[in-house]
Amino acid sequence: MIRALSIVALWAACLAAQAAVDPAQVRRLAAEDSTEKVAAIREIAVSADPDANRVLKAMADGNLYVAGGKVFVIDGEQAFDAATGSEVGLPENPDSVTVNNRIRGELANALAALRLFDPDRATRLASAKELQSNVDAAMAPLLARAMAQEKDAEIKAMLADAHAQASLKNADPAVRLAAVKTLAESSSPAVKSMLLPLADKASEADESVRLEAVAAVKAIERRLAWGDTLASIFSGLSLGSILLLAALGLAITYGVMGVINMAHGELLMVGAYSAYGVQSLFRAYAPDLIDWYVPVAVPVAFFAAALVGVVMERTVIRWLYGRTLETLLATWGISLILIQAARVLFGAQNVEVANPTWMSGGIELMPNLMLPWNRIVIIGFALFVLFLVWILMNKTRLGMFVRAVTQNRPMAACVGVPTSRIDTLAFALGAGIAGLGGVALSQISNVGPDMGQGYIVDSFMVVVVGGVGQLAGAVWAALGLGIFSKVLEGWAGAVIAKICVLVAIIVFIQKRPQGIFALKGRFVE
Repeated sequence: MIRALSIVALWAACLAAQAAVDPAQVRRLAAEDSTEKVAAIREIAVSADPDANRVLKAMADGNLYVAGGKVFVIDGEQAFDAATGSEVGLPENPDSVTVNNRIRGELANALAALRLFDPDRATRLASAKELQSNVDAAMAPLLARAMAQEKDAEIKAMLADAHAQASLKNADPAVRLAAVKTLAESSSPAVKSMLLPLADKASEADESVRLEAVAAVKAIERRLAWGDTLASIFSGLSLGSILLLAALGLAITYGVMGVINMAHGELLMVGAYSAYGVQSLFRAYAPDLIDWYVPVAVPVAFFAAALVGVVMERTVIRWLYGRTLETLLATWGISLILIQAARVLFGAQNVEVANPTWMSGGIELMPNLMLPWNRIVIIGFALFVLFLVWILMNKTRLGMFVRAVTQNRPMAACVGVPTSRIDTLAFALGAGIAGLGGVALSQISNVGPDMGQGYIVDSFMVVVVGGVGQLAGAVWAALGLGIFSKVLEGWAGAVIAKICVLVAIIVFIQKRPQGIFALKGRFVE
């Protein structure tokens, strides 16, 4: 037993001896010259000594002191020898080791590199991501060692990129060539910037490395261009989803009653403020459930906007059927009333509607292509609403009546369809769908009294291009206009893109005034 305990004690002593950092390197951390400090930090980090993290973290935290030619880690009333980690007495008049911005950056890199050897995968993954954007040439040996022992494929690929970046300034052309070939598979703008100097004759003497760097830069530029294009398409789909939710209700009301409702954008605003109100109630009375305010806000916004729509139809619009100009002016006046009411109730400034945690973040497909969860959810929500509207319009008695009134109002009235009641229900349905669009819009845009003004014209363009009263046309027109607008914005800017879209719509209407999908029926002219 005594012999076994002796062996264990000897083994522990050996481990302690191995864990101690080289005292000479530790003393250099307290040097006056920043360059010498940087060199010491790099040497300690590259050694990957088990105790290196302790020393460098103490320096980064401002706990490294020097007294009597020795370096200590002082934490409160306790002092430790920086090299060995053993506890010692508090030294007299210790001086703190100065850490400037340059040293702080070197310490951050060194600590990130040392975390590559952590047993926790999440820690190693975070460290590898951090080093991808900021790696020093001196870290190449340490990265090679970490890459050799890494078993996780994702982390190993990141380490290979980081090691290649660190090897770009190697004196050996063969090493630089191998690094360029590795980085040629990247899609990062930062990597492209690193490779640009190697593509210049003034910076790279070796012809093979230079030519490989030129080819690598072109390959990365192609991937970045694809990423930008895909990002524009996805942003267009997101915009198209909002336009679809706004235009669905407008397609129903305009198709059934022929009413040009200039207050339709304010129904979006009603839905957005409904989401804000539900969020405020959750924060006040159920803060633990705040992440679930959006599902509650959806029906609240629908019925709030539908109620506003019913009041509008019953009090004003009903008396103006067949009088297009008067209806347009009256609904424009209603929009001003709703805007002022929102200012009185909620203030003139925008209000905050925060994303729940399950809608925060996104999916990173490429370094320049991030798909935010809130936009993904909005696209899915728009498709779900579209599915429900399709079922309502094609599989229910109300939908059959709405389609009948849209195609031939006098004949529908002759066969007993209550056209007046259908008008009210259709207007309530269209207003409610606009309210749902407001909930979706609140997750990606500011919520304010004037928020609906920017969508009313686009919504009418969707209805006209798609075909009056046609859901399929509204879908194709909304998504098409959204994608077309965003792709053009990336090439020509927002103003020129808007002009091009309007010109394209005017040309389209001239060639096909009935829209993508025309109404069918013997009564349709």
